[in-house]
Amino acid sequence: MLIDTHVHLNADQFADDVDDVIRRAQEAGINKMVVVGFDTKTINLAMELIETYPFLYAAVGWHPVDAVDFDDDKLAWLEELTRHPKVVAVGETGLDYHWDKSPHDVQKEAFRKQIALAKKVKLPLIIHDREAHEDITAILREEEAAEAGGIMHCFQGDEEMAKACLDMNFYISFGGPVTFKNAKLPKEVAKIVPDDRLLIETDAPYLAPHPYRGKRNEPAYVRLVAEQLAELRGITYEELAAQTTKNAETLFRL
Repeated sequence: MLIDTHVHLNADQFADDVDDVIRRAQEAGINKMVVVGFDTKTINLAMELIETYPFLYAAVGWHPVDAVDFDDDKLAWLEELTRHPKVVAVGETGLDYHWDKSPHDVQKEAFRKQIALAKKVKLPLIIHDREAHEDITAILREEEAAEAGGIMHCFQGDEEMAKACLDMNFYISFGGPVTFKNAKLPKEVAKIVPDDRLLIETDAPYLAPHPYRGKRNEPAYVRLVAEQLAELRGITYEELAAQTTKNAETLFRL
């Protein structure tokens, strides 16, 4: 059995067939999934999904790209939602320097507030990091995010960053990019993450693994990520599946 620790079943790409997507995931051996909401629409849909399916859980946060839309009312709403027994994390939150919708200082403020929220409600964080490695690491350290811990989602940093995040009580999660033939850095990092800090995800409908690269991703494909990690780490698929499932259940208290 596998756990997809980061999936967007609430995305528009699944609007017409989400039930079929979930069925295919179950048939592929994915027995739990964490649906990540990152703005008003996707958070509301995530909450609907976890009420419908007993094996789905939610993370609620505000995406850095949309940080300009984040305010104290939304922060209070997030805090209210974290009281739901099936909300297991705060996020995804972090920094995204690829897109320019939200200025960097606005992103940083929203990020810091969500770290504080996670510490307050005693839930782990899910961190989004795109082209912002140094600032992400610095803010996690400054805000003492180790108190909450959490996940470095779809990790794209180097070994030095991975070790810094591990020291701050974070798990390292890999998705489809680790299966890409030209993904040298993620493959190297995947070999050095301790067994008890390794997680898998799809980020579906985005970042589909090889051989589906460029197509719509599905949670069923998390098995391909697990197979690649097992090969990189020199262990069996069954061992990798058991370890990452145990890790996710420990982190999210499932």
